[in-house]
Amino acid sequence: MATKKAGGTAKNLTDSNPQYLGVKLYAGEKAHPGSVIIRQRGTRMLPGQNVGMGKDHTLYALTEGIVSFGQRRKTGFNQIMKVKKMVHVTGEAPTKTIAKTTLKKPTKVKAAK
Repeated sequence: MATKKAGGTAKNLTDSNPQYLGVKLYAGEKAHPGSVIIRQRGTRMLPGQNVGMGKDHTLYALTEGIVSFGQRRKTGFNQIMKVKKMVHVTGEAPTKTIAKTTLKKPTKVKAAK
């Protein structure tokens, strides 16, 4: 005879790994060639200028530049207009030039004897 009563079985104990989807580089951030901008399922956002799309619909930068987002009207096969979001990587943003200040060299002080 068993010393313990038989317990029920559990069917809902397994869990899947996280997918880590979403925006990886936001607007105004610097992107290097090949850096992932967005991981997504399906084409929620479309690639724009200097942006490529992988086979899992991941958007990545093709050139170095600054990430920006925009919208584009697209006509579907049933002639319905949709507004789709697009991601662009544009050229470098102008950086501020810092004026060089002239510093006075410290003067040598003679030691008292």
